[in-house]
Order: sequence, then C-alpha cells, then structure tokens
Amino acid sequence: MIDTIGTDIPEGEERLRLHVADGIGHLTLCRPRQLNGWSWESTRQLGIMADRIRFDDSVRVVLLRAEGRAFCAGIDVTAPGGAITGRSPAERTRNYYEGIRWVHRRFADFAGLPQPIVAAVQGYCLGFGFELALMADVRIAADDAVFALPEAQLGVAVDAGGDLRIAREAGAGWAKLLALTGRRIDATAAERLHLVQQTVPTEELAKVALATATEIAANAPLAVQAIKRDIDTFADAGLTTALDHTAMSAAITLTSQDAREGYAAKAERREARFDGT
Repeated sequence: MIDTIGTDIPEGEERLRLHVADGIGHLTLCRPRQLNGWSWESTRQLGIMADRIRFDDSVRVVLLRAEGRAFCAGIDVTAPGGAITGRSPAERTRNYYEGIRWVHRRFADFAGLPQPIVAAVQGYCLGFGFELALMADVRIAADDAVFALPEAQLGVAVDAGGDLRIAREAGAGWAKLLALTGRRIDATAAERLHLVQQTVPTEELAKVALATATEIAANAPLAVQAIKRDIDTFADAGLTTALDHTAMSAAITLTSQDAREGYAAKAERREARFDGT
C-alpha cells in the first residue's frame, strides 16, 4: 500500500536528497544503481521535499539533478508495493484512480513550488522521469539525454500528465506522436520542440545548470516567484480538469489485461500482443 501519512525517510531508503547552499536547493535523485527508477515511495519523498522547500527562505531556486548515467529510466518495477490491489476489478480500478490522483497532488506540490526549478537531465529520461523533468521551469539537457513516454507500448495511459505538458510546450500534434508511438527522441530534437531550453555537452551539464540556477537565485525572490506564478497560471489553464481525466485513464489501463501483457512482454523481451481488454 501507499504510505500517505508518514513524513520520515529511513536512512538508506532515500530516493531523493536535499542540500541547500548559496540560495540553491540541490534536489538529487540518488538511486543510480536502479537508474533512479521511480516508485510510489519516490513520489512520497518528492512531496516531503516540496513541503520542506516551500517556506525555506534560504532556497531561492531548486536545482533538480540525478546521480549516475541516467536522470530517471521510468518506473522501478522491482520496488516494493508496485501493484495496487483490490477485492474486485472495480475496487482495484478505484484504488488505482485514487492512487494516481494522490501522485498528481504530490507532483503539483512540487511543480507549484514558489521557487523556480531548473532540471539538469542526462542519459535516460523516460516515462515518469520525463514527466518529472517536464515539471521543471527550465530544462537543460546533456547531449546524451534520451526522452520518451513509452507507456502505450506497455498497454497503459500516460500517468502523470507528461503528454499534457508536451502539448503545452510543443503542441498537441507532437504530444500525440510521442505518446502514441512511445518514440524516443534525443536532446537535439527535444530542444527543437521546446521541451528543453538548452543542450550542452555531457561534461558541461553540471556547470551550466548550476550557473543557470545561480543566475536566477541572484534576482529578487518576490519578483522571481511572481513571474513563475503568472506564467504558470496562463500556461496551465485547464490542466487540473485534464489531469482528472488522466487519472481515470491510467486507472482503467493499469488494471487491464493489455497492461499485464505489456509488462510481461517487456520482461520476456518479446513483442506484446494486445487485444484491447
């Protein structure tokens, strides 16, 4: 089950780590051996970190980064508590719906921080990883970054609104092409589609991202936060209603036979055979 009550993070179980220095909150995905795979626990910890950052006057900007060779390779299928259960198909669908809505609220807490978020992305940025990066205000990608929303290949809908955010940034056509095919794109293509704002050599990513965060942190905090809030209000019009539809779509598809087939096919390294049930 999802822990929606606890606010502690046991030592050794960290999915994210926060360090504050010189006005910058360095928020680091810290499971490099798992390619920073995402889980329910990752979402819980993201919400905890957002609560810690929100009223911390020493944090003027958040630098979201990741350890290792991948930003986040998507869902960690080995994480405990991965599948939601229910006594009937209807109850299981309802539980998934509420679970995804809970994820949306934690992500909204993060994306809606008053402080701007700068994301530094390297390597795989897939599924939930891509959706997390899209919640940042500014995205800087290493030239080895690879982006994709592969959910349809697994038989599920896009869970956390990444396709909606691509539609906002790049247009509905590109959102449909990327989400419907699961196609991977490189950093150059992502920049061309305005999904990242800058592409740099991999060895320069940390330096450039830190410089960008430092530049933002040097400006007046109230002005910076007002600018972010005003632009988000305009850009996100209609997002709340769309995310509720997303939660139901995710719940229905996550409990489908196609999803079982999709994940089984991936594990067995074969082509999935979907029948629409």
